[in-house]
Amino acid sequence: MASYPRIGFHASHEQFPPSELFALAGHAEGAGFDCAMSSDHFRPWGTAQGHSGYAWSWLGAALASTRLPIGVISAPGYRYHPAIVAQGAATLAEMFPGRFWLALGSGQRLNEDITGLAWPEKAERNARLHECADIIRALLAGETVTHHGRVIVVNAKLYSRPVQPPLLLGAAVTEATAEAVGAWADGLLTVSASPDQCRKVIQAFRRGGGEGKRLVVQVGLNWAPTEEEALAGAHEQWRTNVLGGDVNWELRLPEDFDTATRFVRPEDMRESVWISSDLGWHAARIAELAELGFDEIQLHQVGRNQQAFIDAFGERVLPALRR
Repeated sequence: MASYPRIGFHASHEQFPPSELFALAGHAEGAGFDCAMSSDHFRPWGTAQGHSGYAWSWLGAALASTRLPIGVISAPGYRYHPAIVAQGAATLAEMFPGRFWLALGSGQRLNEDITGLAWPEKAERNARLHECADIIRALLAGETVTHHGRVIVVNAKLYSRPVQPPLLLGAAVTEATAEAVGAWADGLLTVSASPDQCRKVIQAFRRGGGEGKRLVVQVGLNWAPTEEEALAGAHEQWRTNVLGGDVNWELRLPEDFDTATRFVRPEDMRESVWISSDLGWHAARIAELAELGFDEIQLHQVGRNQQAFIDAFGERVLPALRR
């Protein structure tokens, strides 16, 4: 029988000051969470969230103060040159062997257009992502890299490297992107959806070259003591993330997301966030994802009641899943 997936705490820099997230990571470890994951934003999704700390500073502190494995999702090729992403990943992996992984995504305009680069269409972003991933992998392997393409690298070499490079995961929401990242990634990072849709994304990743590779899923959920609190908390903090299609990747400012979602009703949140006051219901949904073969399930409590969530899930949900 395969081992049960690791259950993680997602640190949302868009919603909380880094000092609070730092304390919460330690609290999650004490409550029994197996691992953690960090977002990497320059701006929050909406004005109600109100934060956006620098993830890479936070990662070093969180890894040093806990024993948790921690990953991060980042978008190379825009505000981050891929050589700098490689250097940051190498430093963390050297300091904390076997405990850091890096997921690479094609990015959102919300974060990446601050440098003034033109924001390309999705196919071009995927091609740029693949190019950057190849550069990062080569640098982590100790190669001296010169590259003239969508990004330029001249005689770059990492002088401080880990014995074992960190896993490079590919981030994908759609089947098409999952199949594309399967060619270069050591694993898949995706987001929760219906079991059928998750299965399709996994199959696409494997089709593209991801057979036997690591599978990680980030779950957006909201738990509170009552249904009313759970629904209201999700709507207040996360309604900016319910837009479908390509809109999430194209809008520029938190205020744009506020405008685009001004007619979203609390009940509409159930389509994209797991919302319930029933801890058993949440445990059952997580178990469904485990059945699909995920190695790691990262839980993002979208409401502001983070400590209560950690305590409740540590006491009731995690033990139930492990039984």
